[in-house]
Amino acid sequence: MKFTFVTLFKEIMQCYFSDSILKRAIEKKLIEIEYKNPRDFTTHKHNKVDEYMIGGGAGLTLLPQPLSDTIKDIKSSSPKAHIIFVTPAGKPFRQTDAQRLSKKEHIVLISGRYEGFDERVIELYADEVFSIGDFILTGGELPSLCICDSISRQVEGVLGNKESLSGESFENNLLEAPNFTKPNIFEKNSVIKEFLKGNHSKIHHLKSKLSLAKTKFFRPDMYKKVKTNKEKR
Repeated sequence: MKFTFVTLFKEIMQCYFSDSILKRAIEKKLIEIEYKNPRDFTTHKHNKVDEYMIGGGAGLTLLPQPLSDTIKDIKSSSPKAHIIFVTPAGKPFRQTDAQRLSKKEHIVLISGRYEGFDERVIELYADEVFSIGDFILTGGELPSLCICDSISRQVEGVLGNKESLSGESFENNLLEAPNFTKPNIFEKNSVIKEFLKGNHSKIHHLKSKLSLAKTKFFRPDMYKKVKTNKEKR
C-alpha cells in the first residue's frame, strides 16, 4: 500500500517512519511512503505557494495552482489514487474509515498550512475530507500522520500479531476495557482479582462490563447508542 504526503514540510514527517512498527512495515514493503512538495510545482516567479484571502481575513491561504498541479502529477502515474484533504472542517475520522481505507492501493494525504486550502481545489479533487478532532493545529502534517498510522496498522502483516486488532476501542461502538500487566500490585493498587484466576470466560464477561462502564463515563453519547441498539433487539 502506498501513501503520498502532499506537504511543504516533509522533514517534520520523515522521522515518524524511522523507527518501530512502521519502519519495519516499509522495510517489508507492506507500505510505501512518498512526499510531494507543492512548491516544486508553483509557476510563481518567486516560488510562492500562498496568498492573502479574497474578501479579507487574517493570514494566508495556499494558492490553488501549486496544489492542483501536484495532484495532477500524482494522478498522471496513479489514476486510482484516493485523494484525502485534512482540515478541521472535514468529517471526523473514525476507526471504520481506517479499516475501509486499508483496502485502497494508494492514498494521498494533503496537509494544509496557514489558513488552509482554496476551497476550489477541494471541490475539484477531494475523494474525502477528514478532521481528527475539533481543534486547530498549525498544519495538517500531524493529522495526516495520524490517519496514515491508523490505516497502516490495518494492513495485513504490519502488526506482528493479528489479534492485536481485536478487542480494540470503537469495536461495536465501545471503548476498550482496562488493561493490566505485571506486577500484580503497584503503588498499593492491585490488578482486578478476577483477571488473576485464569477463567477466560469470566474474564471476557468482566471485560465486557468494564468496556460498557468506560464508554458510559468517557463517551456518554456513544454509550446511549449502544444501549438503544440493545433495547431494540
